[in-house]
Amino acid sequence: MAKRSRQRSPLAMTVLALLAEEPMHAYRMHELIKARGKDTVVNVTQRNSVYQTIDRLLRSELIRVKKTVRDEGRPERVVYEITGDGSAALQEWLRAMVAEPSIEYPEFPAALAFLMLLASTEALRHLEMRVVALEQQLTHARAVTKDALERGVPRLFLIEDEYKQAMLRAQLAWVRSLIDDLRTRKITWSRPWLRRVAAEFDPSRSA
Repeated sequence: MAKRSRQRSPLAMTVLALLAEEPMHAYRMHELIKARGKDTVVNVTQRNSVYQTIDRLLRSELIRVKKTVRDEGRPERVVYEITGDGSAALQEWLRAMVAEPSIEYPEFPAALAFLMLLASTEALRHLEMRVVALEQQLTHARAVTKDALERGVPRLFLIEDEYKQAMLRAQLAWVRSLIDDLRTRKITWSRPWLRRVAAEFDPSRSA
């Protein structure tokens, strides 16, 4: 079980969670993920990713084939169900993912690490573009949550949206503060300055 549990991923957890509700085939899983708005927290842009995850869970014996069905006018579909080990893994993954912050590698912090490779005026312009995009994302997220609440969806099923909105607001505030520092030249750089700093903090020179 320990070895299998180390293979967790957001999409694998989602597949197990869906099968914990009831047995279903891969296409229905994909459509439910999208219909419930969970495609904003797990990547199912490529439908094949669901099938790949199912294959991995099958090999780990966390799910199994329940039956194969063939409806009239439709291709044959395999219905999967969660196993006892799968139910245990799902609970273990959920506890760990809630309690233990994981180290992730998103693109934005990686780009910030090398922001000085852009001219400061260009960096400012693109950060301003990011603010516009973040504002649009936040407006859309608020509208989706508001609509769901008005339709009677319990808040419990929307808490991941609350989290995403909180992260968007925090990022907006931080990016705006960075933009202010660039505009007032509290943060600025030039190629000669970058070369001096690189030489000063080059560990190989002191070795």
